[in-house]
Amino acid sequence: MIEPDKLHNFIAYIQLEKNYSNLTIREYEHDIKQFIQFLEIEGVNNLDDVEYVHARLYVTNLYEEQLARTTISRKISAIRSFYKFLHREYNIRDDAFQSLYHPKKETKLPHFFYEEEMEKLFDANKATDPLSVRNMAILELLYATGIRVSELTSIELRHVDSSYGVVRVMGKGRKERYVPVGDFALSAVEEYVLNSRPKLMKHTSHPFLFVNNRGEHLTTEGVRYILNGMMEKASMHSTIYPHMLRHTFATHLLNNGADLRSVQELLGHSHLSSTQVYTHVTKEHLRKTYMNAHPRA
Repeated sequence: MIEPDKLHNFIAYIQLEKNYSNLTIREYEHDIKQFIQFLEIEGVNNLDDVEYVHARLYVTNLYEEQLARTTISRKISAIRSFYKFLHREYNIRDDAFQSLYHPKKETKLPHFFYEEEMEKLFDANKATDPLSVRNMAILELLYATGIRVSELTSIELRHVDSSYGVVRVMGKGRKERYVPVGDFALSAVEEYVLNSRPKLMKHTSHPFLFVNNRGEHLTTEGVRYILNGMMEKASMHSTIYPHMLRHTFATHLLNNGADLRSVQELLGHSHLSSTQVYTHVTKEHLRKTYMNAHPRA
């Protein structure tokens, strides 16, 4: 039986020292538990006994399950990180996964809304009741800033500076950045804070900007539910996920002349390569425009 304390100590390490997000921690824990179950089925009861052949067989099984390449790559990263930790803390060999290649990334272009679709979404959700005002503030802020939904839900009241038109967000790896906010979003947030949030808060008290209908801190799952409801109101039958608004933000900026470095900084990307995917989106948009508009295309 493989000792569970090693996994427990690793999870504590990536949580407390590496500051990984709650989602990443849950995924890593699940990935490693899955790998440990595989080892036990194969008759390997000691983490130090894992050879390259075991690692290769495990990854082969993942491919046979027809998992997405990004999922397989994450699982390899999780187990590599686990073994690096084991090597440092327990002197356990960590070479089994070092020779494995990450699968090539699938070249999927991010989905985004066109400007007229965003206008339709805004127009269909105008209302004056507290929840509708809150929902509009969420939609405006996500579209105006391109922040992640986890960053949105962690914003506190004191993080919004209306006088300078910026919001402070805590990104991946607890990296702090200030993001400019346009007038539409600022007005929507101010209306929500002044007129709707106090009605929703009732007898609760906490510093977070966005709350649910009981006045509690709004979760990322809650934001997804809200956005889906807004899509239904607009009779837009395509699916929506919060990151789609982030993609829309970046695409619209580039389509309207923003430079790539500025968009990188606004999104909080550590590497320019993460932002460059949006240039492919804008090029495809230009190509479609050309094909539709040119008489001899």
